[in-house]
Amino acid sequence: MSTIQIQIPDKLVDVFTGEADVRGAYGGRGSAKTMTFAKMTAVRALMWDQAGREGVIVCGREYLNSIDDSSLAEVKAAIESEPELLAPHFDIGEKYIRTKSKRISYKFSGMDKKTILSLKSKAKILLLWADEAEPITDKAWDIVIPTLRQEDSELWVTWNPARKSSATDRRFRQAKDPRMKVVEMNWRDNPWWPAILERQRLRWLKNDPDGYDHIWEGGYAASIKGAYFTKQIASLKREGRLCRVGADPLMKRRLFVDIGGTGRNADAFTMWGAQFIGREVRVLNYYEAVGQAIEFHLTWMRKKGYLPEVTEIFLPHDGATHDKVYDVSYESAFTAAGYTVTVVPNQGRGAAIARVNAARRIFPSVWINAEEKVETEEGVEFDPTTADGLEALGWYHEKWDDERDIGLGPEHDWASHGADSYGLMAVVAEDAMRPGQGIKRDGGFKRRGSAMAV
Repeated sequence: MSTIQIQIPDKLVDVFTGEADVRGAYGGRGSAKTMTFAKMTAVRALMWDQAGREGVIVCGREYLNSIDDSSLAEVKAAIESEPELLAPHFDIGEKYIRTKSKRISYKFSGMDKKTILSLKSKAKILLLWADEAEPITDKAWDIVIPTLRQEDSELWVTWNPARKSSATDRRFRQAKDPRMKVVEMNWRDNPWWPAILERQRLRWLKNDPDGYDHIWEGGYAASIKGAYFTKQIASLKREGRLCRVGADPLMKRRLFVDIGGTGRNADAFTMWGAQFIGREVRVLNYYEAVGQAIEFHLTWMRKKGYLPEVTEIFLPHDGATHDKVYDVSYESAFTAAGYTVTVVPNQGRGAAIARVNAARRIFPSVWINAEEKVETEEGVEFDPTTADGLEALGWYHEKWDDERDIGLGPEHDWASHGADSYGLMAVVAEDAMRPGQGIKRDGGFKRRGSAMAV
């Protein structure tokens, strides 16, 4: 086997040295991570080819509507950038790449729910490189990883982090596994940093300082285009209303729900726990679960002090609908468990944006419990309390038509469930603050007791 020398960024030398099951890099724009990983797939292809191995290198991205959306262009460019060392050993067509011997070939695949299953049928996957991997889901990873059946098969992952709780970030950045070699790569780690990108970076820093850290420094996204609550969350933090918020033992607790289901592919079931005191909304907890039965939710409620005698549950209008797996409605199940339950009637067309507007209006009156230390038998742990819910609120955004540059209403994604239950809380809080009979839509529900202090 011949020896070749390829220049790569210093930070990636250790990543590609020695044995590993996972190699990866995360960070912002202009770091050279994509170019380097593309080139190193070709180096591996050449090594395996010269060793007489046969197999497939899969290059995956979550969304792949056509070959134009794939990493094909990056791999082609990487091979052609080494006209003496790599290019002579590859057969490169308009829609394919393979070694001249045809022993090693590239395949390009999507990794969303519509295309991920095709990977299960691909034989002898020697390497799978997932680029732009941030939005790839847990379900997709659960399908992908077992396809790497060769003892020396590897998974490579590159991404720009957006959410701390994303499946990709949790699995490959936050995991502590000696067989995972993953590093942070940003623009300053690129030895070929061009002047034009430096001008773009400085321009971005000047014109969009809020988005700069995520785009160029690899920070988690503080906001995205069309995000509904960016200013409100910033004010919450700036004014010190994201802090330690304790429950008042003399006041009623409320849980505001967005219902999910009990199947594996069900939407998330979310709850915000709060108390209305004076004209303040004091948010104590956030809860989210996927595919769990009602008993699972009840266990969390009791553990956190949301007991039937002190808690009222507010459900959206479909809370009276029977679950598809268990022939019982959430309303009847929670009532059977001893809770007082109110089903908020359907607000009709535009209900989603109405919840957004209500949430914006009540934000100045909201105090939210922050992450806190908890003493356990194993030591000190952090109880996220509302951290996941705040992340959902920060991400919740307008679906955008880039061609027409118009919004199409709230995007239904992972964040919408936490945002919907928060919006339900806002609707009820506004009704409690309003004098008179309260909401009367479709027969409505009426506020009981004095405004807020109930």
